[in-house]
Amino acid sequence: MDAQYDTTWKRVSALTHCNNIQYPCVVAHIYPSSTMNENHSQLTSAAVSVRPVTNYREMGVFIDLPWRIYADDPMWVPPLRLERRLHFSRFNSFFKHGEWQAWIAYRNNQPLGRISAQVDQLHRQHHGADTGHFGSMECVDDTEVCAALIGVAEAWLAARHTRHVSGPFNLSINQECGILVDGFDTPPMVMMPHSPKWYGRLLEEQGYQPVKDLLAYWVDVDFEVPRVMRSLIGKFSKHIKLRTLRMDNFSAEMEILRDIFNDAWSENWGFVPFTEAEFAELGSSLRLLVPEYFIQIAEVDGVPAAFMVGLPNLNEIFAKLDGSLFPFGWLRLIRWFRDRAVRTGRIPLMGVRKQFQNTPLGMALAFMVIDEPRKSALSAGIKEVEMSWILEDNKAMRSILDLIGSRQYKRYRIYGKTL
Repeated sequence: MDAQYDTTWKRVSALTHCNNIQYPCVVAHIYPSSTMNENHSQLTSAAVSVRPVTNYREMGVFIDLPWRIYADDPMWVPPLRLERRLHFSRFNSFFKHGEWQAWIAYRNNQPLGRISAQVDQLHRQHHGADTGHFGSMECVDDTEVCAALIGVAEAWLAARHTRHVSGPFNLSINQECGILVDGFDTPPMVMMPHSPKWYGRLLEEQGYQPVKDLLAYWVDVDFEVPRVMRSLIGKFSKHIKLRTLRMDNFSAEMEILRDIFNDAWSENWGFVPFTEAEFAELGSSLRLLVPEYFIQIAEVDGVPAAFMVGLPNLNEIFAKLDGSLFPFGWLRLIRWFRDRAVRTGRIPLMGVRKQFQNTPLGMALAFMVIDEPRKSALSAGIKEVEMSWILEDNKAMRSILDLIGSRQYKRYRIYGKTL
């Protein structure tokens, strides 16, 4: 922030009602030092004002702000506004174990940035009672605006006994997370974030440091199966049975996937278990949008031991809709369901039970849940797939991806700070 500015935080404890969750909020203003009266109650010239999101109209401004940030970025894919409304509403299962607040930064009544802060009780159970997160960060390239946004988020978190802040998480590690730091020349895949190049610098100016990098890999679906992969599949094929999701018993099948995921990821960095409600919510989307052959379950001697979920890259369609299904967006979605016109996909969920990890059998399980669905994907016109995200220190998974000839093409970063 420029030296001629004094930063004054005006904290107003007010009870707001946002997404049917009640909590105190914080309002902040950054004033030029020469323009404030003694009680800091008036603005007489341009300043950054950060206001909490408290109603439907303000949430609309919050959701629409990325259109301003990415106006000149051809790689950005506008989200569906309706989906964002639902994501930030009380219907999001995250709010059964987490609370949040959102803010918008203004200068001259023009929205220039946004941020959220959230406390996840499940995360605190696994990683400490003094943890909290920020997320949904979008900001023009302006240190003053970023400082104001970070300041109110940190104040809100500190009031909830947070000492260790990390993010961005939108809203948890099981949803969109991280800031893009490499790979700006390609558009994001479905359910993955995109960022301007200046976000990392703005956060580091506010004292945040890199905590963990998340990687995305690009895979040609018609890759040549390596010999070691064929050998392991052949060695354990008598014990492993691969099947698709049983749609006639969908709820029970989703519980199998959730159980495998929570076991497989339980010792990974930042792990927060999926709740039954969260996975059921995810299942509703999968049931609507994903062909059954995109979901594979591997059983070892009849017991589910590994799985993989693939998604058609709906961002290919969303890029043409500018955030709206009306008046013709519905027709484009219907046409996709009819023609299967999407040519890329993403694998967002994959897991091998902990007891098989770092064993030859575990490697065979991973190979099989990757190999089998690619044949169906090719027949459906899917040519390339993103595997994301992969923890940078997940050497076992990265070695598998290297074997099948994939390449790392994007890098996302989680930042952290001790208050």
